[in-house]
Amino acid sequence: MELAEVVDRHRVIVCLGSGGVGKTTTSAAIAVRAALAGRRTLCLTIDPAKRLANSLGLSELSDEEQRIDPAVFCEHGLECNGSLSAMMLDMKHTFDALVTRHATSEAQRNRILDNRIYQYVSTSLAGTQEYMAMEKLHAVHKDPRFDFIVLDTPPTTNALDFLDAPQKLVGAIDSPVMRWFVEQLEGKRGIGLLGKGAAYVLRGLSRFTGAEFLDHVGQFVTDVNELFGGFRDRAQAVYDDLRSDDVGFLIVTSPSPLSVAEAVYFSKKLGDYGIDPQGVVVNRVHRAGPAPDADTRAALEARLSEAQDTAGLVQRVEQAAADARSLAERDQEGVRRLRKHVGADMSYTEVPALSQDVHDLSALARVGEHLMGAMTEVSP
Repeated sequence: MELAEVVDRHRVIVCLGSGGVGKTTTSAAIAVRAALAGRRTLCLTIDPAKRLANSLGLSELSDEEQRIDPAVFCEHGLECNGSLSAMMLDMKHTFDALVTRHATSEAQRNRILDNRIYQYVSTSLAGTQEYMAMEKLHAVHKDPRFDFIVLDTPPTTNALDFLDAPQKLVGAIDSPVMRWFVEQLEGKRGIGLLGKGAAYVLRGLSRFTGAEFLDHVGQFVTDVNELFGGFRDRAQAVYDDLRSDDVGFLIVTSPSPLSVAEAVYFSKKLGDYGIDPQGVVVNRVHRAGPAPDADTRAALEARLSEAQDTAGLVQRVEQAAADARSLAERDQEGVRRLRKHVGADMSYTEVPALSQDVHDLSALARVGEHLMGAMTEVSP
């Protein structure tokens, strides 16, 4: 199956991979290609760098959808048959919006937003960014304004960062210990009114954190669990969304040995979560032509005949060609390892190592051609 078919068959494409393998560029190129073909596309990125925004003709990305002006496409000689919008995840803003949307009253909303524990969880706790990425996808998944969404996941060095961190976040907030803690404080007016065992434990904690801190923790857990009906239920709904038939996962990697090893591990972890990747994109693949024959060597020597060291120049050119072939063979070995360990029954797409950086819409469109070949317009 070709990548173009994978994209056509899904409403949401999730690009996964470690940092530095071209995942953000791949996500943007797929989004541009889909928009050119006629789909109403949203590119949701977690990358805070301005490079992607500039490539799309924007001064910067924000946490609100920004539609790319069709005139920008025209400036690059492109005809956009659909539409393209882009946005960047703002972790705290997404969490704040979630609280505001589900709060039963203004007082409850303000109590949560002003809580010291919430302010830490919404900005700094490990796993919050990953959880909010999926929350944002959950929010826009059924948005009728878009018929195609590309999610560029947080840059990770380990597959567990994306798949496990949300569960760890949920576990930290909605754990048996936290529930016990809330039960002990609920309805009590002070530690002195608690049972002896609970009072002993909480007095010990208060020596390190202060009683006010414990009150903030208890209030936060109580409000948040009341707000969302339990974080575990909320997280399960998000995961169920990700497993729906219209969501496809792509593993983005490079042919380097370390990146290949991470991609193989990532594929296995997806399988542990009951998710089958739909394809693999291998970026920066070096390609080289055949070794020069006698006629090519003679032609090269003729063109360099006026040089003082013709033989040395020819030898260096031949060495450079041999090095290029060696690099290309190394990259192909990486692709073969991917097919062997990840499985051959899916889309594999190789994007060649480009001589220039991808910095505008036309460059993204060219990457899209490498990814999905000749463009066909989507039927309305």
